[in-house]
Amino acid sequence: MLSYLTRWVSRGAFQALKGTSSRPQLVKTPHIGNQTLAAAPLPFSGGSPGVRQARALDQERLLQIDWDDGSCSLYPFTWLRDNCQCPHCTLQSAQARSLLFTNLDVHTGMDQVQLMDNKVSITWPDQHSSEFDPDWLKKRCFSSKARQALQEELFLNEREYWDSSLQIPTADFEEVLHDDKAALAWLEALRRVGIFYLRGAPAEQGQVARLSQRIGYLRLTFYGHTWQVQDKPMANNVAYTSGELSLHTDYPALHHPPGVQFLHCVCQADQGGESEVVDGFHMAEQLRREDPEAFNILSSLRVDFTDSGADYCDFSVQSKNHIIDVDSEGRVTRINYNNATRDKVLDVPLHQVQPFYSSLKAFVELLSRPENVCTYRMEPGDMVTFDNWRLLHGRKSYLSRGQNSRHLEGAYLDWDEVMSRLRILRKAVRGDS
Repeated sequence: MLSYLTRWVSRGAFQALKGTSSRPQLVKTPHIGNQTLAAAPLPFSGGSPGVRQARALDQERLLQIDWDDGSCSLYPFTWLRDNCQCPHCTLQSAQARSLLFTNLDVHTGMDQVQLMDNKVSITWPDQHSSEFDPDWLKKRCFSSKARQALQEELFLNEREYWDSSLQIPTADFEEVLHDDKAALAWLEALRRVGIFYLRGAPAEQGQVARLSQRIGYLRLTFYGHTWQVQDKPMANNVAYTSGELSLHTDYPALHHPPGVQFLHCVCQADQGGESEVVDGFHMAEQLRREDPEAFNILSSLRVDFTDSGADYCDFSVQSKNHIIDVDSEGRVTRINYNNATRDKVLDVPLHQVQPFYSSLKAFVELLSRPENVCTYRMEPGDMVTFDNWRLLHGRKSYLSRGQNSRHLEGAYLDWDEVMSRLRILRKAVRGDS
């Protein structure tokens, strides 16, 4: 059985939501923190690291720091000169580099290095001086393990994969709005698990905008800053009907789809309308294991998506996206799939058409396996927040009841804004630098 919800800070306990009928139960969510990466030196945290010795390796053009804990770090001369922290080279009020690259000698040597007041002091050939705090240096060590740990600290790239047995982490809407610890736990869980549930919001429009102010601002799209998911006559989107919505990500018709989505239940249908979510990253990795050829096709062929109509303004958007995006190291970074807006144009060579369809069929069938789908039912005042780059979400059909029919209000944000707020909250709550 997979282990869930164990890598973020909690105020003590969060509710968990699972299935369509069970009520939330309190679930302990202890802080375990970032995965330990074994070998030193790792990003420094807590207490000032001691420097036993600092010496220049002129032939290699490296500064060697020997730490009191027995570890050793190497820093290129050029990098150190480029990152001088003095007022002439760094605008302190913005923590931005003011040293022009045209003035940087990328082959610089080093005249002298010494320890002064527990700082590493360097004199350069032009007699410019730089000082570096030991903790600043140790955090930026160039070892592979240290770089990996620092990237995890900055971006929280680890994910907790899940299946139909997921207990969705849940908290109180007003508490997240007003308590930094609760807000931090919400955003960390949203990043790790991909979904977080909030209860107790007023059952009226405007609550997704209130929650967005906890982060920064909403992303404007052709459907507006917020949008109303209701059964509408002459609907300009399949979501604005009472029919079933197959599992999908939102807005792959954009080259940069929104990263995070909020959905707030204002009114629920008497019958039907249950929500479904699937961990797309987990399913992509499962496809890679079960059908490597299908994975390679979906991560290499660019598929056309389109969306046109009129809402906030008239629009006609067109994009080309991989169904599965991977980075340079082969890690899955985004899922782009919406069958409703997949274009009738298929810009691939003739011999790749059938392999594409077979590959997409394999992926969709994997997504649809009951053991992979988490189902829940939203009630008025409930709000779900989820990773639109990772999760595929859907909805069962429902019976429309005119003006009192099912009504969700939705909004988008981008991950840049969400991660910005997460880092600020982490500093405020824990004092992280």
